[in-house]
Amino acid sequence: MPPILIIGSNSFSGSTFADFALRQGAQVIGASRSVEPNPAFLPYKWHDHTNFLFHNLDLNAHLEELEVLVHERKPSYVINFAAQSMVGESWQNPGDWFMTNAVSTIKFHDVLRKCDFLKRYVHVSTPEVYGSCSGFVDESFPFNPSTPYAVSRAAADMSLRTFRSAYNFPVVTTRAANVYGPGQQLYRIIPRTILFILLGRKLQLHGGGISTRSFIHMNDVSDATWRIMMNGQDGQTYHISTNEVISIRNLVEKICEKLNVSFDDHVEFVGDRVGKDSAYHLDSKKIRSELAWQDKITLEQGLDDCISWIKSNLEVLKLQPFDYEHKP
Repeated sequence: MPPILIIGSNSFSGSTFADFALRQGAQVIGASRSVEPNPAFLPYKWHDHTNFLFHNLDLNAHLEELEVLVHERKPSYVINFAAQSMVGESWQNPGDWFMTNAVSTIKFHDVLRKCDFLKRYVHVSTPEVYGSCSGFVDESFPFNPSTPYAVSRAAADMSLRTFRSAYNFPVVTTRAANVYGPGQQLYRIIPRTILFILLGRKLQLHGGGISTRSFIHMNDVSDATWRIMMNGQDGQTYHISTNEVISIRNLVEKICEKLNVSFDDHVEFVGDRVGKDSAYHLDSKKIRSELAWQDKITLEQGLDDCISWIKSNLEVLKLQPFDYEHKP
């Protein structure tokens, strides 16, 4: 199989998909702006893979080097997980979010659209572009972004529509809601809750935890992404989601039950974040019908996975930063 290139291979989603792709027999080239973190955060390092090659390259600073890499290795597939991804923090430095998620990403697209060896580009987007919505929305739902993060992602998505129309660019777009699993960054709600409880720290719950989400295990997302990469229709967008909906408060309560601790003893309520969407739930009928995908890992099983991962790596994880650290 020709090599595939994963941009953002150090990210939780990128590294988990890299592991999945390697287990399918793919040659994988990874590129991320940061050096590889502790192996506890890199699922592709948890197995004995030999077909992975990493490059420390930043979309913002090393576009020319990335272009050289693309032309040297000629990947058939490019999957882009790279993005400034924190929603609340995007209000503090919006220019950084627009530079990475829009300007540099679109420049990279302009490099790829000239590559005649590229079979397909998989653009990993976000349901945040829809803003807050009631009910389950399908891929035709109009954009209504409500944060700098969401606007920056919507800009790249809309640009890709023009690239598809003007250049017949072989792009498919994915949107997954609230991905989680072993290896996720510690500032995300599921690993943070588990870790804080195990360390005896209080968890701050924004807005009372009334927001509802559909959490989906990254292994299911990786399976979906692979199917979309191989057999999706160019120019199409695919939602990757479960139909299981839960409030953030109920999620934290469920974790407390699994760890046999009192919710009231481990949680404090704080004000909500600016521009936070109360709900976004994705209709995933399209990928289920077209590509025969289905989610297989229940939230109960997934939470057990995460608890096991954190307990197994507790001595390492408790020394890592617990909060998001912004990099321009």
